[in-house]
Amino acid sequence: MTDLKKSGIIGNPLQAEDIRATNLAVRWQNLSIVLQSVVLIGLDTIMLFASWTISDRIGTPVVGIHIADSMIPILAISIGTLAASGFYGTDDKLHRFAKLLKSLTLAQLIVLIAAFFYQPGLWVSRSVFLIAWLLNFLFIGAARFLLDLTILQIRKRNPIFQHPVVLIGDRQDIDNVRKLLERSQQFRIDSVIDLAVWDTQTQLDRIIHHICSRQISEVFICTPDSIDNQIILFWSLKSAGIHLRMVPSEVQLPQRAAETKMIEEIPTSRFKSLPIFGINFWMKRIFDMVASTVISIVISPILLAIAIAIVKTSPGPIFYRQYRVGLKGNRFKVWKFRTMVENASELQKELEAQNEVKGGVLFKIKEDPRITKIGKFLRKYSLDELPQLINVLQGQMSLVGPRPLPIRDYERSLEDIQDFSRNRFLRYEVLPGITGLWQVKGRSSSDSDEIFYWDMVYILQWSLALDLKILLQTINVVLLKKGSY
Repeated sequence: MTDLKKSGIIGNPLQAEDIRATNLAVRWQNLSIVLQSVVLIGLDTIMLFASWTISDRIGTPVVGIHIADSMIPILAISIGTLAASGFYGTDDKLHRFAKLLKSLTLAQLIVLIAAFFYQPGLWVSRSVFLIAWLLNFLFIGAARFLLDLTILQIRKRNPIFQHPVVLIGDRQDIDNVRKLLERSQQFRIDSVIDLAVWDTQTQLDRIIHHICSRQISEVFICTPDSIDNQIILFWSLKSAGIHLRMVPSEVQLPQRAAETKMIEEIPTSRFKSLPIFGINFWMKRIFDMVASTVISIVISPILLAIAIAIVKTSPGPIFYRQYRVGLKGNRFKVWKFRTMVENASELQKELEAQNEVKGGVLFKIKEDPRITKIGKFLRKYSLDELPQLINVLQGQMSLVGPRPLPIRDYERSLEDIQDFSRNRFLRYEVLPGITGLWQVKGRSSSDSDEIFYWDMVYILQWSLALDLKILLQTINVVLLKKGSY
């Protein structure tokens, strides 16, 4: 990263860029957006064609009617609907499951209406129509999800594919935005302009020249309120062909996706209410009940094999039940396969000095001597958590949610209320889960602040689609043994 202070830009103020000039970096960024859109349209077209073809084969046939005869208008309507919904724009999230389902449902309705008005004699069986609707969502969602993962891995290994940006603002706000961008993997910070060092009024031309010379296409304004001549700065950047992003003065936990709404000529950001309460809670609960029942039946042979292995390899009970803190701070006993020796709780006091979690709120050490041999295997693949399906069926837990803290960890988090972030209490406003966003995002992290951060992100961004995504990612994380202790 280049610090602007060391860039050596000296001399007379430079004249502003000609408004007719073209920023090469913006040109390349626009080209990459076009290429991304072309790839997505091609991918979606293939998935749509495959789903309609398969549904035509396995659905109830209609004599003399073949989907292939109407494939072109079907594809055109579906792709057009996705385009109108913003699925080929600049959003870095390519799948957005909930919005994708709504858009594809709308496309199906438009296809149905178009067929009724323009070809009244064309009737597709209901089974073909419903199967196509389901397969459209599954195929396109899966393809875009895999493409997302591929792009993320490419950016992690090759920072050259990340968009170079410049941050302008106060040092603290710049640091907050830097952490945000590092998590997204979409941007690479090329330079920072600290407003404590640089004056946007007297040194504006030098700043613009530096940004253009670095072939930067986008600038993040991290502290809008600290800039006196906002209009001049914004005009100078825009006239140089540079895109702007405004970041709130205090980068806080992400809320629901914001909608930009205009009130007269003033843009405002509108956030919807939290989604996990009311009828959504019961939708989540029904999903948990059905999924837990099915999973329990499917994996029952595995559960039996684990129980036999525990009995054969170490003295003590098969299950370990420990009090945890759940919804509204209520305590309940969580079910787990026993992975430690019988007196593990007493031995923990002797091991407190070896705790590896920053801040000491949670207790974790990699080489825990209390863990049995079979326990190490169970923990490596998180198989010890499977009995918590009982807690889900009892209504004490959910499949996905913040992990329930042991009493010791909960009490530690409350010891110094001055240093304890009060928004952490919100994690007790939802059912705890067997897995969660931290398990798939930062499972190897030993920083309790990061753990609580991802808990809050989940609560504020919850949807059934997010639950499904986390469950699928959990399987991937467990199989690859990422960050397991």
